[in-house]
Amino acid sequence: MGVSLGELAVRFGCELRGDPEAQVDHVDTLAHADSRSLAFVANPRYRQQLASTKAGAVVLDEASAADCATAVLVCLNPHATYARIAAVLHPFPAAPPGVHPTAVIAAGSRIDPSAHVGALSVIGEGVVIGARTFVGPQCLIEDHTTLAEDVRLTARVTICRNVEIGARTIIQPGAVIGGDGFGFAQEGGRWVKVPQTGTVRIGPDVEVGANTTIDRGALEDTVIEEGVKLDNLIMIAHNVRVGAHSALAACVGISGSTTIGRRCMIGGQVGIGGHLAIGDDVIITGCTMVSHSIARPGVYSGGIPLEEAHVWRRLVARFKRLDSLATRLKALERHAPGHPDQEEDDD
Repeated sequence: MGVSLGELAVRFGCELRGDPEAQVDHVDTLAHADSRSLAFVANPRYRQQLASTKAGAVVLDEASAADCATAVLVCLNPHATYARIAAVLHPFPAAPPGVHPTAVIAAGSRIDPSAHVGALSVIGEGVVIGARTFVGPQCLIEDHTTLAEDVRLTARVTICRNVEIGARTIIQPGAVIGGDGFGFAQEGGRWVKVPQTGTVRIGPDVEVGANTTIDRGALEDTVIEEGVKLDNLIMIAHNVRVGAHSALAACVGISGSTTIGRRCMIGGQVGIGGHLAIGDDVIITGCTMVSHSIARPGVYSGGIPLEEAHVWRRLVARFKRLDSLATRLKALERHAPGHPDQEEDDD
């Protein structure tokens, strides 16, 4: 069912330039949109497509509005406004309240009547599932876990014992929340398992990507604060804390007992060592290895960009010679006129 442009403009605080009665019912790219489509422009490189787009309307900023040949919804943040409108046009499929006949539910669990529990899911003893929460097929929720209202476990999600999930959090397929952390003590050349007695606490409005794992704490809890966005295939170790509204891209690995500040952005394949503190508003670019704490806001990078193989080999050879070159340079400086060691020799 379509939504009128006039309704969208009022609802999302946009300036409409076009017919308020015209309707859109889905989103699409500028290049493939039709008269029932809504598109958006946030990146200036796509402005050249505005003159030829057949979209019913385009969400954009004032600077791009004059280039568009169709109706526009002008706003300050086109990407965020588009995201909110897209959620209206493409809502999650409605699931009927109730428990599927194939689900296994412990007698001591409490499931709100408005919640949905899908096929072949297993709900443990003492579990609390809030209003309108969706538990997809083949999910496992272990004992004494709490899911607040409007949580969505898409499918095949594992939530281990005593975990707390905040309201409106979305967890994508294959994620494992609350598995044991990597805790072992060494004795006589062998490893002794350390019981992981903490849990995981996830705040409201968090998203956890597919096949991401968040380990339970060893003693204190692992904490994911409000509004954090985690991509697919992320590894968060025991006792880590991720500050509110931070975003982590795919394949990030965070070692145990590290704290990530608020509003941080961490690129794909970043590795962060253990027992570190990353301050608020830190941006770390992809494939960086973080081995020390970061106190000041800013953009941090590590690693060497791609080069042709023969160039890479030459650079590596030079890196290996840096230490000997530094030693030779220090020796030369000691014999240079005006160097403190040279002045002592002259005396």
